[in-house]
Amino acid sequence: MMNSENTVDIELEDDLFEHFRFDVPKGQLLLRIDKYLMHMLPNATRNKIQNAATNGNIYVNDVPVKSNYKVKPLDVVRILLSHPPFENRVDPEDIPLDIVYEDDALLLINKEPGMVVHPGHGNYTGTLVNALAHHFENLPMNSSERPGLVHRIDKDTSGLLVIAKTEASMTHLAKQFEAKTTEREYIALVWGNVKEDEGTIEGNIARHVKDRMQMAVFANPEIGKPAVTHYKVLERFGYVTLISCKLETGRTHQIRVHMKHIGHTLFNDERYGGHLILKGTTFTKYKQFIDNCFKALPRQALHAKTLGFMHPTTGEMMRFDTELPQDMQDCIEKWRNYSKSHTAEEEEN
Repeated sequence: MMNSENTVDIELEDDLFEHFRFDVPKGQLLLRIDKYLMHMLPNATRNKIQNAATNGNIYVNDVPVKSNYKVKPLDVVRILLSHPPFENRVDPEDIPLDIVYEDDALLLINKEPGMVVHPGHGNYTGTLVNALAHHFENLPMNSSERPGLVHRIDKDTSGLLVIAKTEASMTHLAKQFEAKTTEREYIALVWGNVKEDEGTIEGNIARHVKDRMQMAVFANPEIGKPAVTHYKVLERFGYVTLISCKLETGRTHQIRVHMKHIGHTLFNDERYGGHLILKGTTFTKYKQFIDNCFKALPRQALHAKTLGFMHPTTGEMMRFDTELPQDMQDCIEKWRNYSKSHTAEEEEN
């Protein structure tokens, strides 16, 4: 293999395992790879990354590189190690599942908030996949070698997920999601008074250039993947609004990113700044009320309420619906009471 100032003279071995892969977007600025990977791997120190580069474990476009290599648009960055990644080893765990529906082809699960869907960096146990491995044998693998998963929702989002039990079901359901023929409705509580009764948000979504733990909307059509969210106001509480969101596409953090993009960050969404008081008064009493809401709902206010799809075996259109989890109900009721009491005060004055 050819050697240069920024590459390491090590041959790619057949027994190396890919632990991480990052496809660098077109909008990426030139950046040293050790700094780039610090953004992408928040739990990794710069010293560990530099050691990995010295040991020939960091590859760009299939060539090992040193830590001073500068990442550029469209690079493929991979970390290869001599042992398999933990997330590909799924240990069965006896974790209770809320199964809404089950037959020979599939099952519907109402995921509780706080449960990670599949093992990954920093979360190797306690995931939905670990639970599935305990309760079911021989689930089909998806394209990412994760058993049963057709789609996913974020750790702190609650709600419905469909799980495939056969290879045929996996293929059939995956095609429906890809063709955008599934029905997916989410309920969200967002900061601010959403003025329009309903609307559509369109904008390509890709990883944020500066904060790699966030996604962002890009105006440049060559950056990211197209995303479409339809929203409808359900109830207004003055400083926050309860909305329904229906997805045409299923991008990472789609609702969270799209709603922030139009100025209505999800309530208590820490990653996108919703854990701060974004609307309201400066009164101490109001701040205490918000703290109580955050305690009642210690996560982003987002629930996957409805899921509809064609059954892969019978061809029947199926539609499942769930109640809002108690934490969201409690938070919404607090806002409903707050809104009513303040409206009454205004009318008296």
